[in-house]
Amino acid sequence: MSTLRQAVYGIALLASLALLLWGYHQRDMAADATLALTDQKRQDAETRNDRLASIVTTLYANLRTEREAQTNLRTTQDQLRLGMASRQRVIEDLKRENEELRAWAAQPLPDDARRLRQRPALAGADAYHVWLSGRGAVPAARDSAGH
Repeated sequence: MSTLRQAVYGIALLASLALLLWGYHQRDMAADATLALTDQKRQDAETRNDRLASIVTTLYANLRTEREAQTNLRTTQDQLRLGMASRQRVIEDLKRENEELRAWAAQPLPDDARRLRQRPALAGADAYHVWLSGRGAVPAARDSAGH
């Protein structure tokens, strides 16, 4: 019976060893699956990061372009202000020098010209078209030579 017992112990030992190896094999397969999933997630994250990096680069380029445009607009605006101030000074000098020009500048605008400056609050092109077509429209210019 001792040989039989040794054989049973040997078979039990082999079975437990086989079971242990099968368990290690299952853990190894699970680790490989987890590694593959992790690698796929890493690749997806790298792809997303590359895409976001290109978007950020594009946005920085757009921001730089917009800032340059704003700087150019400010420069143009300053130049226009200087030109307008210069013209205003010339006009004021002319008014002081010329009595006829001073009298002309002091007159109120004609009714048609005043109506050009009076507009209701308009919201969109359709409202502007309706306003122009309505009673507030300025009549067509007449030939002043005939009147």
